[in-house]
Amino acid sequence: MPTSPQINPPFGYQAIEPFLRNQRVKLPQAGALPEFARDLNAIPVSYTEFNVAYRDYPLVFSSGDDGKTFAPVAVLGLQAKENLFARNDGWAPGTYVPAYVRRYPFCMARVTLDQVEQNERLICIEKGYVAGDAEGEAMFDDQAQALPRWTSIEKLLQEFEADLERTREMCGILSDYGLLEPFSLQATLNAGGAMQLTGMYRIAEKKLELLNAGQTKNLLKKGVMGKIYTHLLSLDNFGRLLDRKAALQGGAGA
Repeated sequence: MPTSPQINPPFGYQAIEPFLRNQRVKLPQAGALPEFARDLNAIPVSYTEFNVAYRDYPLVFSSGDDGKTFAPVAVLGLQAKENLFARNDGWAPGTYVPAYVRRYPFCMARVTLDQVEQNERLICIEKGYVAGDAEGEAMFDDQAQALPRWTSIEKLLQEFEADLERTREMCGILSDYGLLEPFSLQATLNAGGAMQLTGMYRIAEKKLELLNAGQTKNLLKKGVMGKIYTHLLSLDNFGRLLDRKAALQGGAGA
């Protein structure tokens, strides 16, 4: 007998359900942060986000399977459960807010049927944000036509999901070409004490020189070469994270 479809929530989401057009939603206030983002020291970023996120964050690669697959993340803090960009009233002003945060409480979730992950994605919502008529906001009108608020949300969801496919392709190429190497970061904090970040991967610059002409051409054709140098430039932001941490500890509210 076929089993019921299983919906696999993305990291940080508690309990999600498929979003229906007749549901009303209690949307977060503009700029509000989901609770899971307040104590993350890294958050996923996608292919296109490299172009803007590198200005504020170190962009590194992580792996949850000992280097078999990789995913890019923006480093937000220097210690576990430390987000140096989280504020009581939202994200730190003047810094890029990752799409992973902006799409909440919606997401595109993977569905597993009979232990096989399906290709299609399902638009879902965190259950706690489904609301009654009195307190919720409609996303569709009585004729089931999308209202402007939903149009912008759906565009973000679809663009982010499509961008994740390009991200997976990029990481696959970097892995196949053997360009990623593990690294760690050690620093002494101004307030005293030492810290160490581990489990990160970066592009090994010297290995770029060993690529053959076909590999180099493919990196350029796919737009990956630009992301490589964006990533390398972003690593200077580890120093800015240290400065931000020092300023926060000093009460400057960076």
